[in-house]
Amino acid sequence: MTLLKTPPAAPPTPATSRERGRRGRANRRPRVLFAVTGLFLALLYLPIAVVALFSFNSQKSLTVFSGFSLRWYRAFVHDDLLISSLGTSLRISLIATAGSVVLGVALALGLVRCRTRLGSMAGLVMLVPLITPEIVTGVASMLLFKGLGIPLSTGTVMLAEITFSISYVTVILRSRVAALNPEVEEAAMDLGATRWQSVRLVTLPALLPAVLAAAVLIFALVFDDFVLAYFTTGVDPQPLSVRIYSAVRFGVQPTINAVGTLMLAGSICLIALALFIPRLFGRRGGLDILSGE
Repeated sequence: MTLLKTPPAAPPTPATSRERGRRGRANRRPRVLFAVTGLFLALLYLPIAVVALFSFNSQKSLTVFSGFSLRWYRAFVHDDLLISSLGTSLRISLIATAGSVVLGVALALGLVRCRTRLGSMAGLVMLVPLITPEIVTGVASMLLFKGLGIPLSTGTVMLAEITFSISYVTVILRSRVAALNPEVEEAAMDLGATRWQSVRLVTLPALLPAVLAAAVLIFALVFDDFVLAYFTTGVDPQPLSVRIYSAVRFGVQPTINAVGTLMLAGSICLIALALFIPRLFGRRGGLDILSGE
């Protein structure tokens, strides 16, 4: 019996020079894109780099760099007003972070577990503070406190910051809560746990990386916030951002450059920590958590 042999497959035809040229042009990135991106980054970060550079200037000049020195950092440490404002900002940030995280976690759990139309409407309302100009929120908060007869003070700044930060915590945690398997809580209740015990012993530990990342991010946002603090703070003590603005109105001092550089470095470290925390727990990257994915 004769066996039919399959002819060998023809070797692939090499791409012609014209086809390779078309592929090269398709994969080639436009040079204008790199130029525009570089110009944008330069306009955004070059002034910040200049501030950081002149914070190490040995002389008082803000235009001529004479040499590296820690003179203005030592002046900041010995400035009682700036140190007092720094303590006020840290206290406001800590309390606002704690309050917004507690309320945000509870609200995220409620919005995910509530399947009614009211829950959907509440979820949309939570997005309003994120798109509302902060100056509008600041003016509205100031008018509210004055309308209620509450004098502006550090306490009003804390209340305003907590109210403003709840939306950020809720948006970050909502998708994480939705990704949890509700059968785990049901299994815990089948084993004798109450609803609160299942939330405390099962749900909250699963949310811990996202909660910590959100807390660090909120702390950085509140510490650097100026607009909301400006409209809701009293005469004294003032947050550090408001104190810097008051000092700049009478002329920029090199000490302000040192304070701004320290605030920038602290914010970068906090944001990096917020992105790194999930990896400590063996979870996905912090960008996924902070973006709500």
